[in-house]
Amino acid sequence: MARHPRTIPVAPGRWALLGHTPALWRDTLGFLRSLPETGRIVRVDLGRLPVYFLTCPDLVHRILVTDAHEVDKGRIFQRIRPLLGNGLPNSEGEFHRRQRRLIQPVFHPARIASYATVMERHARALADSWHAGQVVAVDQTMNELALTTVVRTMFSRGLTATTVEEIKHCLPVLTGGILVRAFTPSLLDALPMSPNHRFDTAAKRLRAIIDALVTQYRRDAGGATHHDDLLSLLLNARDGSTGEAMDDTQIRDELTSFLFAGTASTGITLSWVFHELAHHPQAERRVRAEADEVTRTRAAGYDDLSSLAYTDRVLQETCRLRSVLLIMRRTSGPVTLDGVRLPPGVNLAFSPYSLHRDPRLFPRPGRFDPDRWLSGPGAPPRQAFIPFGAGSRKCIGDAFSWTEMSLTVATIAARWRLVPVPGHRVREVAAALVRPDALPMVVTPWGKQGG
Repeated sequence: MARHPRTIPVAPGRWALLGHTPALWRDTLGFLRSLPETGRIVRVDLGRLPVYFLTCPDLVHRILVTDAHEVDKGRIFQRIRPLLGNGLPNSEGEFHRRQRRLIQPVFHPARIASYATVMERHARALADSWHAGQVVAVDQTMNELALTTVVRTMFSRGLTATTVEEIKHCLPVLTGGILVRAFTPSLLDALPMSPNHRFDTAAKRLRAIIDALVTQYRRDAGGATHHDDLLSLLLNARDGSTGEAMDDTQIRDELTSFLFAGTASTGITLSWVFHELAHHPQAERRVRAEADEVTRTRAAGYDDLSSLAYTDRVLQETCRLRSVLLIMRRTSGPVTLDGVRLPPGVNLAFSPYSLHRDPRLFPRPGRFDPDRWLSGPGAPPRQAFIPFGAGSRKCIGDAFSWTEMSLTVATIAARWRLVPVPGHRVREVAAALVRPDALPMVVTPWGKQGG
């Protein structure tokens, strides 16, 4: 017989009225990592809002795949819908399935191969721009590289330098404030505070920029047919059943979502890759040797991805250690998890960051060990590693991001080492994706010291 939700254990550290908010605020990462000690499902109160955290991969798989039809996106995505609109990350039901069918060809391997030329070109230009001894803010540089790359794959024409700079200005304001906006009551949005003003102004400006580009592409006869950038492909996309195209508002929403998904996660992960390599010289030498083999006579390209096997494992291990902090869902129908029957409207959550550091799933979880991803009996369980989600909600641009990160690491590692600035301590910051607080590094040529 199914149990009642009140039988679910409550996380330690709950305050009256405030719930677990103080504990989360004081040590977000430590609090999330501690939840598996309490149970497979743990109740966490965000103020007066009960949220049931799933701490085991089989339960997460249930809500993402097996019972996904009984689960919707929930509160966070309702709060960010005014910014991202009804793009793939926010849409639901049949509309989401239709949009995914329309957009899937945009990320076909043949398309990714064409985008890879843009990725490699920008990575090579970045490596060429550095000089020995230069101190680089790697976190900022990688975010800017990811943004530039995704913008240039989205819009092959119509972009002025001023427009690109405006996008570069708007996006960090929005990515920095979106998690706060998602978790705060909507009544606070209208308060005349400078963070609200900056966020709302940046959101309005970004929408206006994308709207203007969509209008320009529409107006430019033939432009939507003869270009292979993301915007042109979306303009040409047709529903296989009805022949319908997306309207301009929907295209704007999808492009805004691509900007967010293709910039922050890629830039942050690349930053952590170079941080980890700098602290693990053997891994750094192996990445360099692999990249040197591939780039001996030419730049790394899409066809070289299969030759970058160790680099691929480095990316997997980096994504394991620095993951998405928190994902929320809400039951839209009755769901039974671990013998507990949850009615519609219950808030669920899980932390990929915590899941990927669970010692039951990943022995010595704090250790950076790319070879843990070698196939064999000791490899991590498949369902335990979800850097891009799973099921019908899995990130549609995962191959795009992985290709960009692989080519960027190979291109830079073949030319340079990035060495930590002496005396600087890098700290993890709890954000949508766990990021470094600051990552200054010294550009260093390969030589005796580099192996």
